[in-house]
Amino acid sequence: MKKSVITLVIVFLVVGALFFAALHGIGGFIQPVSRGVVLGLDLVGGSEITYEAVIPADFDSANLAEGMEVARTMMQQRLDALGYTEANCYISGEQRLVVEIPSVEDPEKAVQELGATAVVSFVDADGTVWLTGSEVAGAEYENSPMDSTGISRPHVKLELTAAGREKLHEASNKVRARADGESYLAIQMDGEEISRPYVTEELDTDTVVISIGSVENPEEYARYLAKIISAGRLPFELSTAKQQTIGASLGEKSLSTSLLAGLIGLILVMVFMIAVYRLMGVISCVALAAYAALFAVAISVLHVNLSLPGIAGIILTVGMAVDANVIIYERIKEELRLGKTLRFAIESGYKRAMLAIIDANVTTMIAGFVLLWQGTGTILGFAVTLLIGVALSMLVMLVLTRVLLKAAVGLKITNLKLYCV
Repeated sequence: MKKSVITLVIVFLVVGALFFAALHGIGGFIQPVSRGVVLGLDLVGGSEITYEAVIPADFDSANLAEGMEVARTMMQQRLDALGYTEANCYISGEQRLVVEIPSVEDPEKAVQELGATAVVSFVDADGTVWLTGSEVAGAEYENSPMDSTGISRPHVKLELTAAGREKLHEASNKVRARADGESYLAIQMDGEEISRPYVTEELDTDTVVISIGSVENPEEYARYLAKIISAGRLPFELSTAKQQTIGASLGEKSLSTSLLAGLIGLILVMVFMIAVYRLMGVISCVALAAYAALFAVAISVLHVNLSLPGIAGIILTVGMAVDANVIIYERIKEELRLGKTLRFAIESGYKRAMLAIIDANVTTMIAGFVLLWQGTGTILGFAVTLLIGVALSMLVMLVLTRVLLKAAVGLKITNLKLYCV
């Protein structure tokens, strides 16, 4: 009995801690839900920027669709690198990209941060552009030995195209021969210098390493530089065609209404479980409370972009969360009606129901991963909340309810009427 009491105390302390973390955060490591969750464009509005591709005369029009997809991918990477992880970027028509950034009310500021062309260039001291980001096949952060000393140092590894290798080879011979000490190739993004690596040897390889000099945080700087170079590998320039501030299409009223609907749904599910399954229903309600708190902490820590479809995913998982318990409880009742002991009925009920529950949740998660893989915009928000909800419901409803049922038996709560028999 003492062990069961300790188990219950630990469970309620953990649930309380989860609620505290969701509401107030913990020591800067976990943000409160109000600050950790990013509201989507449909709830809070933001800025919309339309870019138009400036197609060079020598560009093959047959590759336009592929080029636009590359531009979209690179622009999304750039948004992520600048911290706009909740932004949505999609192709509109044949030559336009639309960027939607929630909570940013000044589109001009967003345009300045994103840049008008999104092109990286490698420029010498005379202003000569030797190559651009389109001639860089890839840029990766690495932290490994760069010389015979065997000491690992943060650096950026560039993979060049054939044209890029040829141009950089010529540039390295020209630049390192300078007698004025200006033997560098500056890396610029939209004309603004972001790094100035010096050329100390002839470069005639497909792979080039950019070492990081004396900076305050070399690892962070190397990661930043790799992201910026990757984000600038666009096949053509992008000009700003239109920029505007857009209001919330649904508004914060819809947010509060949706959250209220979720709360009502949660309460109704709890009432149903208690009315039908009595003590087992009460245990499910405790597990549901833990699930809700853990879900809130998860979406706060992961900085989930919460749009209205995402809220729909949360509400959907509330009902799904007790689905596993309904199956298990029915199996337990069947075992009890056969005259089995309560402890044996609980163990047998979980074993008989486990495979069916896992199969049902895995198939749902497969659908969620497909949405995550192929979906765009607000569909991604629905997929993320659905996947988080299914994973957490399996963890909480299968593990926590089992622990609580065993604790109830340990406390000698064995009246079968409390278990609907």
